[in-house]
Order: sequence, then C-alpha cells, then structure tokens
Amino acid sequence: MIIPLRELENHHGNVYETTSAAIRRAFQITVTGDEELDVNQGKVVSTAIRQVLTKKVQFQIED
Repeated sequence: MIIPLRELENHHGNVYETTSAAIRRAFQITVTGDEELDVNQGKVVSTAIRQVLTKKVQFQIED
C-alpha cells in the first residue's frame, strides 16, 4: 500500500503540523523530484505523506 495507514492511525502528533508538512513536502517533490516516486507509482502526495510520517524528512513549523 502506498500510504502507510498503520503509521497514520498510530500518529499522535499535531494533525495540522503533519498536514502542513506533507503539503510543503509534496510541493518540493513536484519541483525537484524524488527517487521514491518510481516505487510509489508517481504519486506525489502519497510519497510526501509517507516521508513525513516515517520521519524521512524533518520539518519545523515557524510562526
């Protein structure tokens, strides 16, 4: 499965921050590409969600 449902169900962090990070990461992937896109059948948003939830990418929300 492309979206890590188990990690999504078990996520206890701030949903707003996670969503914001996934949206920003999806934009980055769209602009620069990512090697995981081939594995995830070219699905940018699913790749971004997976990377944020599995902590492959770090994020920080600034005021």
